[in-house]
Amino acid sequence: MSTSRAVKVWLGALSALAAVALGTLALMLLRPPQGSAPISTTPAPTIPRSPPPLAYSPRAIGLPMVGNPVITHLAIADLDQDGMNDILVCDATAGTVNWIRQFPRGVFTERPIGDPVSGPAHVAVCDLNQDGRLDLLVASMGIVLPNNDRIGQVIVMENLGDGRFRNRVLAEHIARVTDVRAADFNGDGRLDLVVGQFGYSQGEIRWMENLGNWEFRSHQLLDAPGTIMTPVADYDGDGRMDFAALVSQDAEAIHLFQNSGGGKFRASILWKAQDESWSSSGLEVGDLNRDGRPDLVASNGDGFNTGFTGPAPWHGLQWLENRGGGEFVYHRIGDMPGCYSPVCADLNGDGFVDLVTVSGFNHENDPQAVWLMAWLNDGHEKFTPVALAREPTHLITVAVGDLDGNGVPVLVTGGFHAYPPFKQMSRVTLWRRQP
Repeated sequence: MSTSRAVKVWLGALSALAAVALGTLALMLLRPPQGSAPISTTPAPTIPRSPPPLAYSPRAIGLPMVGNPVITHLAIADLDQDGMNDILVCDATAGTVNWIRQFPRGVFTERPIGDPVSGPAHVAVCDLNQDGRLDLLVASMGIVLPNNDRIGQVIVMENLGDGRFRNRVLAEHIARVTDVRAADFNGDGRLDLVVGQFGYSQGEIRWMENLGNWEFRSHQLLDAPGTIMTPVADYDGDGRMDFAALVSQDAEAIHLFQNSGGGKFRASILWKAQDESWSSSGLEVGDLNRDGRPDLVASNGDGFNTGFTGPAPWHGLQWLENRGGGEFVYHRIGDMPGCYSPVCADLNGDGFVDLVTVSGFNHENDPQAVWLMAWLNDGHEKFTPVALAREPTHLITVAVGDLDGNGVPVLVTGGFHAYPPFKQMSRVTLWRRQP
């Protein structure tokens, strides 16, 4: 296992927060592993000569750009519950989780909250202690470079009110943590946690049972390195919360953990790439065909395993359509060099769920390289790629939400400038749709 492959843990945030070895394009023919769901072979859409009009204008927000920004994850939420959405930032360069507060409307002010966090990879919002204030769940990798030491942490930033937060370490001395999500998995009324740990040559997936009074009991569900993201949803429609997991490293697979009740989970592999060079980079949940079942959208575009020499021709975006009963059908949506961080939103107001992706690794000397892309859903399971921006470069995280209070989605991207060339850089950029 190479050192360069393990640096993939930056992604996935890294959410998250990703890594693996290089393979040949001929081996990238996809087939499900034994016992996995069947796949289809929907061809990638072609870009029409006159794509539908969709244009966004950028605006830098938050703290000024100093040095080479490394933003690993962004989230949009109304943290202070004042009726206006804010932006949360994982800043790996500073080792902080920052709050870009919106107040008044359209004015954004950024500051770090809580104590410093080593290698913040993902931040999620929930009221963990059920006191009516929103807390932050933070995945801490310890350090972002390849390391097999047990330096990861699960941290909650407890909201004390009046803009004050206190760090509580819920788990430490564990393999590097890339994702933490909350849900009541055992039906006792308390929010439990699912934790993805990339590690290096060691890693795992665990769920942490909430015993109350900030005490948690860990239960291991997977003993393998490379987990990037663990989105939570009721995937099988039985009323219990399940979660999916994108596992890279030597696996390059998407897992489903179905909640059987009583704190038990039934694990299965929904889809698996045939080769280790698939370069998994992101996993999101959304109902793309509006059938009431949560689907999964997965990106592959990691470039650390190629030594930053350029994107692989198989990078792109795929949809795992939820057919119910634990069956998911694979559809290739399209190609995109260095594809990362898929998010779902109705961008053009036609009632259908569209997608947005960014590029972390692209043809850097090509002025036509696309670093921010929309995928417009025609409502008939076809997605049209629309280039939104050719600069700034090197983006691995994008968030979407209503920041203006008018129901129109706004995009926010974070610059990831961990390697040269250091040009056309950004830190945090807000993108509003032009009329």
